[in-house]
Amino acid sequence: MVHSIVVGAGMVGLATAWHLQERGVEVTVLDRSGVAAGSSWGNAGWLTPSKTIPLADPSLWTYGPKALIDPDAALHVPFRVDARLWSFLARFAAHGTNRAWDRTMAALTPIDKIALECFDELTDGDVDSWTREGPFVIGFTEQAHAKGFLREIAGVIRHGQDAPLERLQNPQELAPMLSDAVTVAYRLDGQRFIEPAPFVQALADAVVARGATLRSDAEVVDVHGAGSPSVTLADGERLTAESVVIATGAWMPALTRKLGVKVPVQAGRGYSFTVDTDEPATHPVYLPLQRIACTPYEGRFRIAGTMEFRGPDEPFQARRIQAIVNQARTMLRGVNLDERHDEWVGSRPVTPDGLPLVGATRAQGVYVAGGHGMWGIVLGPATGKLLAAQIITGKTPTAIAPFDPLR
Repeated sequence: MVHSIVVGAGMVGLATAWHLQERGVEVTVLDRSGVAAGSSWGNAGWLTPSKTIPLADPSLWTYGPKALIDPDAALHVPFRVDARLWSFLARFAAHGTNRAWDRTMAALTPIDKIALECFDELTDGDVDSWTREGPFVIGFTEQAHAKGFLREIAGVIRHGQDAPLERLQNPQELAPMLSDAVTVAYRLDGQRFIEPAPFVQALADAVVARGATLRSDAEVVDVHGAGSPSVTLADGERLTAESVVIATGAWMPALTRKLGVKVPVQAGRGYSFTVDTDEPATHPVYLPLQRIACTPYEGRFRIAGTMEFRGPDEPFQARRIQAIVNQARTMLRGVNLDERHDEWVGSRPVTPDGLPLVGATRAQGVYVAGGHGMWGIVLGPATGKLLAAQIITGKTPTAIAPFDPLR
């Protein structure tokens, strides 16, 4: 039987493993820490194709400089000498134009359109988990603050997606944790959410039940493409297969740089925590001005935010959690922000042009799947399906052609 090694046990890696198994491939999954140990664990769990958009847009030029001096801003960059980081940020900012936004959105739209049906394929199969419909409630303190969000939705629609949006007269009916400061609100339909850690664990369980080997504490330190593709573990063990998929998120460059993948990948770290609420949370809430995403999660309310550009292995920064709390206080009520659970930081893999890296490297039989930025959860199953097709057929599906890792 044909054998593939997948490096990384997050949503993207496990979805790729599942789809390779669908095509009759024997799979070994390796991860240095375990299932969903990276950015798949504590994120908001949003399956929102209508919000899977370019990270850089023209507002970056006005918001960015202010954010650098505001300790509570969602965007955070440490002031220090780091040539690689500042080079990345310069390239990232260069994509903050209307023209670049449209170019990137056009490339994302085909995979956005199939994202939800790819989740259905998993849950209709043997993945014992669920996705849940919205609506998503979007809140602002005044109409002027909604301008950017409405422009983004209009752009998504212009590129061919459905994004049913409706003005709410009483948003507290759907989201009772919104405070009276929220005077302008919308409901966005056609989107879903999951509890990410349980979902990814269920996906891992399905992959293992199909016969895969899943090894935690298996740190891959090198990948080879000469002859039979292979990986070398930190303890010196070497494993070979007909193909290798590198899906290690923000840690990808350590393995892929020598394989011809020159697009930089920077950790854009997000933070989250969960809190108890006076009234049950049933719908996701989005606060665009504060860049805060909230989701019902295991009986509590998960509150997530921040784009912190640091190294993926740098220590947890408690000040970033406090920044989210400070921004949320005036917007939420009946939420115990002072008794937080599951405080978390995860390193999301961000590229300068806002496009993932999915496809073949220069090394024969070695592929990458990552660089999704904030969209690894929602695009993970579709990425896995399309990449598995490329690995087996040798043909690149149209929807991932713009994501060529050798671009």
